Amino acid sequence: MRENWVKKREGDKIRTQMYYAKQGIVTEEMQYVAEVEKIDPELLRAEIERGRCIIPANINHKHQIPMAIGMVSNCKINANIGSSALSSDIDGEIEKVDACLKYGADTIMDLSTGGDLDAIREAVIAHSTVPIGTVPMYQILHDCNDKIEDLTIESMLSVLQKQAEQGVSYFTIHAGFLLRFMPHVAKRKMGIVSRGGSLMAAWMMHYHKENPFYDAYDAILDICRKYDVALSLGDSLRPGCLYDASDDAQLSELKILGDLTLRAWEKDVQVMIEGPGHVPLNQVERNMKLEREYCHEAPFYILGPLVTDIAAGYDHISSAIGAAVGGWHGASMLCYVTPKEHLGLPNAEDVREGIIAYKIAAHAADIARGRPDAQKIDDEMSDARYGFDWNRQFELCLDPERAKEYHDETLPQDVFKEAEFCSMCGPKFCSYKITQSIVEKHGDAMANVEEMSFSS
Repeated sequence: MRENWVKKREGDKIRTQMYYAKQGIVTEEMQYVAEVEKIDPELLRAEIERGRCIIPANINHKHQIPMAIGMVSNCKINANIGSSALSSDIDGEIEKVDACLKYGADTIMDLSTGGDLDAIREAVIAHSTVPIGTVPMYQILHDCNDKIEDLTIESMLSVLQKQAEQGVSYFTIHAGFLLRFMPHVAKRKMGIVSRGGSLMAAWMMHYHKENPFYDAYDAILDICRKYDVALSLGDSLRPGCLYDASDDAQLSELKILGDLTLRAWEKDVQVMIEGPGHVPLNQVERNMKLEREYCHEAPFYILGPLVTDIAAGYDHISSAIGAAVGGWHGASMLCYVTPKEHLGLPNAEDVREGIIAYKIAAHAADIARGRPDAQKIDDEMSDARYGFDWNRQFELCLDPERAKEYHDETLPQDVFKEAEFCSMCGPKFCSYKITQSIVEKHGDAMANVEEMSFSS
């Protein structure tokens, strides 16, 4: 899709979507996204110029279908995949990509930490039509033979350059975690739960020097500007349990992320902010407001948040609850959580479960935010249910295969696709059918019920 669009701009010195937006130019990507989102292209351009919306689209990922992350667009979801040191297989990761695309992930993060990381990433990007994000720190550590003390700014920038050339559309960079925040960490129940954040802490404490991502931030921005890689400013100090939610560590980092956002915008680099992990339900709205205040309304990309710590095996549910509330109150993208969260490496089926849970949360948020036509499909589903149109119900589901599978467990024959009941109520106790019978017999009287008189 983007081959000719990118080629046309090859002579431009800066080729980020934010740069063009600042020049008053509506790019082909902006035009396409505006049509999908059913918004005015000029409104979208203005939001990208302002920094409230991004189109993560590396110039080297030319078969990517453009999409937007921001309050002016529909609430999006990200799906994490990736190998580990204990399980690394390119075919397995491609199977996960297929699941992501089939069930509707808007972006995919390759968080691989084991195996041939370059080959896995290359295969994932080649196979994906949605933006791919990474946490470069994982490969930086891998290339240092797992010795964090061997990390240098030169090796760090080399990895960023390589991944940008491959076509990664957004980097999670842990640049807001500063050395002076370590005393805040010491007060926590669970310390640092971000992998990238914990590695930065180890490096800073080993050398007693400032975060190298923070020191090299301008050089990072130069790489991002060259390839139009958006920055997902990572929340190294996100709370890993309810006890640590909204504490000094988390909010101190968030303020620094706001400063880094302004520096990125000065270089025409698009930015979104990563948000908290475990947050009580009553604190979710406050966290959304603080991000807008501290980070100048840059798009908020939240992990969950998980609203309880005791749902192991069901954390896709506990987190989707927080995600729906977060999306309602301003989060622009929701990072999914699978049933394997806290327990192990997700497989393709876990990816499916996580995506569907988060598609539900994002859709609920869009309805609550009053997004144009968000409820239209729900109204169509209501008509199909009341009309016993089973095949249409399956079509409208977020997961048609699962809906049909559950229906067919008890009534598999095709004749029951025309039945005016399901196995829950059967033919005699279906409330829809009873109501329809009442309307058919007493429709006029129902319309004038206030005029009716009743006797004992």
